Amino acid sequence: MQALTSPGSLVTIAGAALTVIGSIAYATDSPNLSLAGVFYGVPVLLGGLALKSSELPPAQRLTPASQYKELRQQEANEPLRKLLGDVTRWRYGQKAHLESSLEALKLWDDDAPPQLLSIAELEQNGGYGLRLRFSTGAVPYDQWEARQDRLGRFFGPGLQAELSRLGGDQIQLSLLPAAATPETTPNV
Repeated sequence: MQALTSPGSLVTIAGAALTVIGSIAYATDSPNLSLAGVFYGVPVLLGGLALKSSELPPAQRLTPASQYKELRQQEANEPLRKLLGDVTRWRYGQKAHLESSLEALKLWDDDAPPQLLSIAELEQNGGYGLRLRFSTGAVPYDQWEARQDRLGRFFGPGLQAELSRLGGDQIQLSLLPAAATPETTPNV
């Protein structure tokens, strides 16, 4: 259902509907509908098909949007909130989510780039974090591990990155708040 409601799909469906209506109107000798349908329908249909050809679906969101809403809305969590919003929307003209970030971190391969598969929100030490699951493509795990310290700092201040292998070519990157100091640790 998600693929059917993508912007590219909606534009394609609208263009196809206008084209069909215009063609039927032309065949039934109804000039007002045929002119608008054909002249607007075909370009809209072609535009929708162009969007569909360069479409990148959102990463699978494993945590319900309402679960960590208050924690996510805190000002200190803005970098992670933006990251979450960026990877959970439709993208066009890109090979993978976080393409420019992974290129800057030197975790990119043009032929087989890493693909973000899913994202989950979590709470640790009273702070907000994200857990991202990647298919590494042609980028070896050792290369990710060598940049582990930089990964946390890259995505936001006060974050630390934890990497783990999941099997095959999949890894898990957790962006977590730095360990809470004794004064800020909540009483549980």
